[in-house]
Amino acid sequence: QLQLVESGGGLVQPGGSLRLSCAASRISLDYFAMGWFRQAPGKEREGIAAISIFGDNALYSSSVKGRFTVWKDKNTAYLQMNNLNAEDTAVYYCAATDQGDGLGSHLYRYWGQGTQVTVSS
Repeated sequence: QLQLVESGGGLVQPGGSLRLSCAASRISLDYFAMGWFRQAPGKEREGIAAISIFGDNALYSSSVKGRFTVWKDKNTAYLQMNNLNAEDTAVYYCAATDQGDGLGSHLYRYWGQGTQVTVSS
């Protein structure tokens, strides 16, 4: 079974940048499209970015478009986050699907444990 582990979260100042990584084990990410999700306290889980199985098509939610970038290689998916603000504070999750790509959590079978991102001065 594919296993995913997120890393790179932490405390960052408003306007700052952070890069999240999602390391895969057992199975190469060449076989999966990848998605990034986040959940802030009191809010529903939000799909924010996805990359197709071949890495040639990326999707972004309106809330992060123009600020975040997603890509992947054989063993790791990445989320580059720029111009962060307080509303970006959340637990961030990576996920994998072999059923296409998109921003809906129902598409994803495999999930990481999450990493906390806190944006505060």
